[in-house]
Amino acid sequence: MLKLLADENFDNTVVRGLLRRNPNIDIVRVQDVGLSGEHDPTILTWAAQENRVLLTHDVATITRYAYERIAQGQPMPGVIEVGVDVSIGKVIEDILIILECSLEGELEGQIQYLPL
Repeated sequence: MLKLLADENFDNTVVRGLLRRNPNIDIVRVQDVGLSGEHDPTILTWAAQENRVLLTHDVATITRYAYERIAQGQPMPGVIEVGVDVSIGKVIEDILIILECSLEGELEGQIQYLPL
């Protein structure tokens, strides 16, 4: 199963909902791993080192830094961009579908946009 990293401003209601639906999901928050306040490239580097797909609402900058990593030949295990106006239930369902249907490493170098 894919491992996840929730960005600092990612909706914690989604994180809690995912864990309620499947307590075996391997998800940590930026705050849990000592990365609060760090810049996006640092977060993406940590995610790559830990092979974690980043969950974020930040469409303004994360995408650019993720594509820069890819262009430079650096690992980028994937980003899931979640619109802020999507219902919590829909976000949880879509992430669960991605987790259920994706193999480890399958999102490497990709940015997925939710809702599906």
